[in-house]
Amino acid sequence: MPNSGIIESLASRREFLKAGFGTAALAALGTVTAVRTARACSECGGAGGPGDTMAVPMPMLNSDVNHAANGFHPSEILTDFDWGRESRLPDGRTLREYSISAVDKTIEVASGITYPAFLFNGRLPGPTLRAREGDRLRITFTNGSAHPHTMHFHGIHPGAMDGVFEQVKPGRSFVYEFDAEPFGVHLYHCHTAPLAKHIAKGLYGTFIIDPAQGRPAADKEFVMVLSGIDIDFDDENDFYVVNGIPFHYDRYPIQLKVGELVRIYVVNILEYDPINSFHVHANFFHYYPTGTILTPSEFTDTISLVQGQRGIMEFRYKFPGRYMFHAHKTEFAELGWTGLFDVTA
Repeated sequence: MPNSGIIESLASRREFLKAGFGTAALAALGTVTAVRTARACSECGGAGGPGDTMAVPMPMLNSDVNHAANGFHPSEILTDFDWGRESRLPDGRTLREYSISAVDKTIEVASGITYPAFLFNGRLPGPTLRAREGDRLRITFTNGSAHPHTMHFHGIHPGAMDGVFEQVKPGRSFVYEFDAEPFGVHLYHCHTAPLAKHIAKGLYGTFIIDPAQGRPAADKEFVMVLSGIDIDFDDENDFYVVNGIPFHYDRYPIQLKVGELVRIYVVNILEYDPINSFHVHANFFHYYPTGTILTPSEFTDTISLVQGQRGIMEFRYKFPGRYMFHAHKTEFAELGWTGLFDVTA
């Protein structure tokens, strides 16, 4: 097993953290990030780009993954919103058409660590589908995997479009068609047994429905999908990630400006752990649970999320500097769920 030595090292680290030493380790992590420097990248939607890497808190993972071979880059996923192919229906409404395929693909999730994933359109997470409330959606799903799969969308739609009972066999296709409702930030995932395995191996993505009248303009919008990676298939996560790759936004800090309104669509699809969280340093954010209301429910710096829970975070930074964001559970942060905002004047 090519990953066996690394897996043993990760397992030892995980047990070390569980033994209660994680708080001190996270303090050390803060010290490490405080002294890092990185160049901004203007080519990846406001995030650090290929080549602008830096060290991460796990020395054995200091080399970056091969993003080109993987076929996706988490810095690009931040701002890659798929509005589909747009046309008009006879009644004047907008029709949006999407083509999604499931594939079996081995990807590198950390330096030297490969993982046999199930992926939508060859990326982790799958495409961020976006529409406006009331649009007609037509999603053609083709199963290029060796296993049966489906697409289950959170939202409101007929039972025949729920992605549970049709079980699309390898080499077959199925068309999901329904109206986009309600507005909010939602998700989609495979709903084929064993369900936990199919989700954990990568078959999930974000599904955003904007209000018909739109939301107030933001200077920057990002999507962040929170999940885990179980390298040795023991139903226990070895990495915790945002948009697929551990420590990615430590290597490629997200570039912001003082005073910019930042909107993050956050989705938690973590398997094998009951709760996840999101904490920002030196700031507070307005939080819109599920994104289905236009008035924030709270002003906070930390939220907790069970699987399938999601929402919208909005904030501005008052001061320039480098600021961490991470899971407010030390084990998760130490195993990859951490990143940096690089804020300039």
